[in-house]
Amino acid sequence: MDVTTWTRIVSITYSHYGVYYDLTVPGAEHYLAEGLFNHNSGKTRSGSEWVHRAADHIHRIALIAPTGADARDVMLEGESGILSVAPPGKRPHYEPSKRRLTWPNGAVGSVFSAEEPDRLRGPEHGAAWLDEGAFMPLIQDVWNNLLFGLRLGRRPRIIVTTTPKPRPWLKELLADKRTRLSKASTYDNLDNLSPVFAEQIISRYEGTRLGRQELHAELLTDVEGALWTWEMIEENRVVEAPEDLERIVVAIDPAGTSKKQSDETGIIVAGKAKGITYILEDRSGRYTPHGWAVAARNLYEEWSADAVIAETNYGGEMVEHTLRTSGVKARLLKVNARRSKALRAEPVVGLYEQGKVKHVGSLPTLEEQMTEWVPFEGHSPDRLDAMVYAVTSLSSGGRAEIASPLRLVV
Repeated sequence: MDVTTWTRIVSITYSHYGVYYDLTVPGAEHYLAEGLFNHNSGKTRSGSEWVHRAADHIHRIALIAPTGADARDVMLEGESGILSVAPPGKRPHYEPSKRRLTWPNGAVGSVFSAEEPDRLRGPEHGAAWLDEGAFMPLIQDVWNNLLFGLRLGRRPRIIVTTTPKPRPWLKELLADKRTRLSKASTYDNLDNLSPVFAEQIISRYEGTRLGRQELHAELLTDVEGALWTWEMIEENRVVEAPEDLERIVVAIDPAGTSKKQSDETGIIVAGKAKGITYILEDRSGRYTPHGWAVAARNLYEEWSADAVIAETNYGGEMVEHTLRTSGVKARLLKVNARRSKALRAEPVVGLYEQGKVKHVGSLPTLEEQMTEWVPFEGHSPDRLDAMVYAVTSLSSGGRAEIASPLRLVV
């Protein structure tokens, strides 16, 4: 059977375990996949319970997480993982070295990391649990290889548990005219979450665009007028950066205070190799001046960077003094941003469009800011600004001066 000819018919309804996806293969057996969308909505527990039920009558199950550590820490040993919620007498034996679970009845669960999608090509399975598929950089390869091996039994099945993210893989599935969507939100599972979580996380993100995705399971679409799109970012996402980075910089867009109403300090680490810039880490946050200086120093040392880039528009010599008195001995490149944010950002957008800037892993808050910021509207994009300074410096040979669009895209 050629899996490229599959017709997807997706029907989704509530049950005790979540929501169901029905996939029909023309001329073949009926395929059932179940999925539950949302962060902290109980999807991991649902996935674990589903796997235990599947193990009663399916003897080969694939368990796929974004990384090997995620598989161990969330799907298997987590509070709601397979080992933690096993029914009495049905707890599988876990062999970490073989990446394998074996149930008392002989059913076997094989653990896979989405970082290595080709490992799914050979093994055969009758069921699979794919966790956080929307956050897997190589999800299309993972999905294709999984389908090739999903051929055991009369009715192979998949459960997909993920917070929705506007990935082409997920959008393709949900855009199908035969798709009906039912969602579970964080609020549906609130009774099982810590009161501290409700106080700290929900109060912080409720009412924000990121909160719509993380709390309410909305699949976000592009913002009209924004310079970056989700597709632009996703097409340039990689699992890891090359080991032979030629340069690494830490860029700072400093805030003057750490008050609740103050902007955050943008702190971004980026590197360059063979003409490609890699966004390595986002450690932005609400810091005191000493706090962001120490954070920059730590990142400089952790990444063995060769320079720190800092905007000095509003702090002038104070910014350098704060960095030096906090122990930063690095080469300091000062940025005096004389042009508008839009003019500074547009050349960097061009580099993204050319595939010359790539994100390493997921940088959700930075990416949210990039895809929702519209020039001349709204708040100052601190993380975005720091990222622009880093990319500009690396693309212009290390100069702190903002390079022209023509120099950047050559």
